[in-house]
This record gives sequence, C-alpha cells and structure tokens, in this order.
Amino acid sequence: AFIAAVAYVDPGNFATNMAGGAQFGYLLLWVVLTANLMAMLIQSMSAKLGIATGMNLPEVCRERFPRAVSFLLWLQAEAIAMATDLAEFIGAAIGINLLTGLPLFPAALVTGAATFGILGLQAYGFRRLEAVIAALVGVIVVAFGLQVLLAKPSPSGIGHGLFVPGFEGKESVLLAVGILGATVMPHVIYLHSALTQKRVVGATPEVRKRIFRFELIDVVIAMTLAGLINMSMLITASAVFHSRGLD
Repeated sequence: AFIAAVAYVDPGNFATNMAGGAQFGYLLLWVVLTANLMAMLIQSMSAKLGIATGMNLPEVCRERFPRAVSFLLWLQAEAIAMATDLAEFIGAAIGINLLTGLPLFPAALVTGAATFGILGLQAYGFRRLEAVIAALVGVIVVAFGLQVLLAKPSPSGIGHGLFVPGFEGKESVLLAVGILGATVMPHVIYLHSALTQKRVVGATPEVRKRIFRFELIDVVIAMTLAGLINMSMLITASAVFHSRGLD
C-alpha cells in the first residue's frame, strides 16, 4: 500500500492542493478528505481482487471484457502513467537543481539513475523496495508536518473546511475536480492488485480473508499518511498565501 501511496503525493496533488489553499483557504479541505476516503475504498478493492483471485486487475479485464475495450483501457492507463511520470521526473530534477545547484540536465540523469536504482531493489526481494518507498514517504510526512507547524494555521478554519462542504464559484468546483483527478488514478488501481496477487498466496478462502484483513490495515495506514500530506499542502497554502491575499 505504501508503494501505491506514492502516487497520491505526486506533483498533480501538489499543484491542485497548493492552488486550492492559496485561492480558497481551507474551503476545499473536505474535498481532499473525501478523495482520500475514496482512495482507501478503491485501493482496498484492488488489493482484494489480487488476493482473492490470484490475478491482477488488467488480467481480469482482459478475461472479462471484449478485446477492443481491454485495448482502450490499456491505452488510457499508459497515457495517464506517462503523463504522471513525466511530471514526477521533471519535478525531481528541478528539486535536485534547487537543493544542490546542479544544472537541470545532469539533475535529470541523477533522477533517472536513482529511479532505476530503486526499482532494481526488486531483484533482492519486495521488502527492500517497500522499505525504501516507506522511508521516502516518511520524509515527505515529516517535511510537510514541519511546514504546517511553521505556517501556524487556524484550527477553527481547518475544522470548518474539513467538515462543512461548500464551494465559492465555478473556479472552486474546477479545483475540486482537479483534486479528485489527482487522487484517484487508473494505473495505481491496476498496480495495487498486482502487488498483492502473489505476495502471500492463501491456500483456502479463510486464509485469503485473513490476508485481506491485514492488507486492509496496510491500506488504511498508507492512505491516511498520503491524505495527511495532501491536507498539509492545502493547509500550508491557506495559512501562508491565502491569509495574506496571495493566490
């Protein structure tokens, strides 16, 4: 679940949450909360499919849908994955450039090497890859947690934004749609079913149900952390930019 959770803290989430907080303050916090609850449901269903059937979601689609439908779903997932990865790759290169002063092209080469290095950990077993990904998510959680503390947001504003749904004009509705779109992405739903299908294979329905109960805990923890990161982005933007009239 932590590998899937990385997709929920990508540049698309950064952009929509920061823009939402800067333009509308705490207004759209409830959208982030709702999107995260939706992500928990969808990712748990994807994991359940892999555990229960031993097949991943693309394999089930290929088996159950006409060939033309499966082909279109494949093209959709590839296009969205490439668009997302491009933003993440460029974002990482810009981050290295800002932190170290390294020019963008060498920073992009470092990003590529780091990406293949992390993926190469799969050759030594899935636990090492999961541990590195979880550690990286942990760094993001700590960083944004500190930002929220430094921003000194309004507790009453946070509470109102979380639990009182509302919009302010069509621009806020468009941003809400952007937050949803950046949160629930098809390729990550496909991925989660593949991560669970052969990780621990249950011989009986009772064992598979037990495996799924543990996976459900995993999903709730990972998606909660991703949700807190997204909320902290919006809260920080609200406290730092919106409160000063900077959108």
